[in-house]
Amino acid sequence: MTHPRRPAPQSRPAFWTRPLSTLNAEEWEALCDGCGKCCLNKLEDADTGEVFFTRVACRLLDDQTCRCSQYENRKTFVPECVVLTPGTLKDIAYWMPSTCAYRLLAEGKPLPDWHPLLTGDPDSVHAAGMSVRGWTVPEFEVPEEDWEDHIIEDQ
Repeated sequence: MTHPRRPAPQSRPAFWTRPLSTLNAEEWEALCDGCGKCCLNKLEDADTGEVFFTRVACRLLDDQTCRCSQYENRKTFVPECVVLTPGTLKDIAYWMPSTCAYRLLAEGKPLPDWHPLLTGDPDSVHAAGMSVRGWTVPEFEVPEEDWEDHIIEDQ
């Protein structure tokens, strides 16, 4: 789900305080903090609906940049990859990490202090220890039946 680094739009100051449905494509993409957590494989309890994050990452995630290595073509390689839009957000926000700007804003919460839109520094997510940099395991190294051995707490 994460995409190549894009500069924050300069056209509308504090655009993230506006309703998500009013954001243009550039503003929408700029909401991503670049943490890479959305690219972690998750397990969902069929009985409770509870979502568990694992440290097993999508095969397209670059563990150092925390960005998708094939963002523009990701659905070709990973057909089940979620395309997050204002229209799909309400149905899948529970699947997003608790620190995700899209989820936070949809829930009426503010961006965290370390968010790059607030700091002006795209690396602030990493400096704050809020990204997956350096601690994921590629999905091709872990059989799916063993993913539960890699469950982590949602940060």
